[in-house]
Amino acid sequence: MMKKYLILIVLSLLSSSCDDYLDIVPDKTQELSLLFQRKNAAYTALVTCYSYIPQNDGIYSTFVLASDEFTTPQAKETDAIRLMKGLQTTSDPIMSYWSGYGASGRGQGGLFQGIRACNELIENIDQVVDMTQDEKIQWKSEAMFLKAYYHYLLLTHYGPIPIVDVNLPISSDTESVKVNREPVDEVFNYIFSTIDTAIKGLPERVSNKNELGRIDKVIALSLKSRVALFYASPMFNGNSEFYGGFVDQDGVHYFNQIYDKSRWEFAAEVTEQAIEACLANGISLYNFNAEPPTFDSYFYYNNQTIPTMYDLRYAITEPWNSELVWGNSMPVGGSNSWWQIQAGALMKSPTSSSVEAAWQWIAPTMRMAELYYTRNGLPIDEDLNFDYENRFETSTASTLDPLNLVTIQNGQRTAKLNMGREARFYANLAFDRGYNRTWGQRWFLRMRKGETHGRIANSNDYLTTGYGLKKLVHPDSEGDGYDKLIDYPWPMIRLAELYLNHAEALNEANGPTPEVYSALNEVRQRAGVPDVEVVWSDATKAKTVNKHTTLSGMREIIQTERMIELSFEGHRYYDLRRWLLADQHFNAPVMGWSVDETNEDDYYQVQDVGQRSFNKNRDYLHPISTDELARNSNLIQNPGW
Repeated sequence: MMKKYLILIVLSLLSSSCDDYLDIVPDKTQELSLLFQRKNAAYTALVTCYSYIPQNDGIYSTFVLASDEFTTPQAKETDAIRLMKGLQTTSDPIMSYWSGYGASGRGQGGLFQGIRACNELIENIDQVVDMTQDEKIQWKSEAMFLKAYYHYLLLTHYGPIPIVDVNLPISSDTESVKVNREPVDEVFNYIFSTIDTAIKGLPERVSNKNELGRIDKVIALSLKSRVALFYASPMFNGNSEFYGGFVDQDGVHYFNQIYDKSRWEFAAEVTEQAIEACLANGISLYNFNAEPPTFDSYFYYNNQTIPTMYDLRYAITEPWNSELVWGNSMPVGGSNSWWQIQAGALMKSPTSSSVEAAWQWIAPTMRMAELYYTRNGLPIDEDLNFDYENRFETSTASTLDPLNLVTIQNGQRTAKLNMGREARFYANLAFDRGYNRTWGQRWFLRMRKGETHGRIANSNDYLTTGYGLKKLVHPDSEGDGYDKLIDYPWPMIRLAELYLNHAEALNEANGPTPEVYSALNEVRQRAGVPDVEVVWSDATKAKTVNKHTTLSGMREIIQTERMIELSFEGHRYYDLRRWLLADQHFNAPVMGWSVDETNEDDYYQVQDVGQRSFNKNRDYLHPISTDELARNSNLIQNPGW
């Protein structure tokens, strides 16, 4: 509570300064100088540095919705959905990290402002009289890391950006503040060197419960792994196809033009260091070790799918669990939490007379339902035992199948697409005639129009695809009041991501090796699917036998594994762009079931429920606003804008 209060004070103080990052000194210079007299006041400056971290749990600020993972009814469209419909502009860019966007508490401050706040602390913290030198070094290092992080986020959105390592003095003339965009390689090198410098002054691991979420060496090393992955990826590594003509005023290429394989070797090396640091500090893939609820106790001990589903659900929602490398300690909470909207979906208080479908309107797409593996750990179009051609047809779930006993209502009919899938499908997605486990009960989901969990009358609170989200909702959240929702730190980095980073980097550097398989299998084993080299070499199951033995085949397998394991956590929008695959995915229609139908045959018809538009020659980078370009004639707009 105190942390939120401090942020409000500082943001209020800063709000009277000009909005763009070129302002040299905030209007409240005298008041800001008071922040660095005593430790308690200086803490406010540190909190300000943290306050610019984007909140992917905020409905008005999240880029989780900026992909093909979710859709909403037209009346409920967020800015991220509008972005993915091709409605971006240069006059008032949607979700601009450069300039900031949205009202206080419902958007995002410009990240150059965040960088300026970090520089303020770094430049002034030594003035504080009641702090030890070690404390000053740690705070300075935290600000340094955050400054590198904000440069990284700007880089992923805009490519070449100005490097703002120090704030310009008040005596700077007009021309001095007209900074230039720097080539992406220089920005990457600056980020790496800044993280390395920060690491020297950070504690190994923050364990004080009142300080969880503050930056430490393990977090810094783990973010360096992610940055290195982008550094090596096709978008930033020899991207002459898209940016061969993108040059500065002197004709210097903003993007390097020659592919460099050694970048993948570097990414593998720094990721290995990050994983070693995690393991040395007790971080491990999460496994549920509590007693299951009574309604699941029998199956928990007698069915292999249920324990895996509990592992997967709580790996995200259990606060500060063993897998969390970095969590955002300030969940937005309440009605601003887009994922908490799902807590009111498909459930209600056992004593409530209200409809159970309240608040449900952010729906996973059919593409995501098709993405998850079969029970054999293969894509649905690669598993010879899965009826892919007839996946949209319905069938009665056989009670002889142990998987059906815990995932589909006894004797009910549902789409074949919902049958015979891996545990992550059932842990993450809600579907018609499936189950939802919450409120201390196991709920039977009936999702056709007019049914308990389907669209009620003409309400805009409905799931347009017929799928609901379970993954990000704590199983003990109760959906009839925001005060009954269980908040947890949004997962900024999980250990599972680092294993996937390692597999990808090693494969690109050396091709498929036992080390690549081992890294990937860490994630697959926790998900309850067979090891990659086992199932892909089985000619009775895999259509493309031994796909895992080639670099390109293993690349596709790793990319699919990543999109499944990290689904709905905010990675897909960035991963598909760094792989240069976004134009293939983000131009397809959004599909779902015909949720306005009441009977089985009509409901299970696939229909177009939304649009996506992604211009290959423009949308890989975001535009700089025309106002910023007018203020600084040295800035060059991104291609296509």
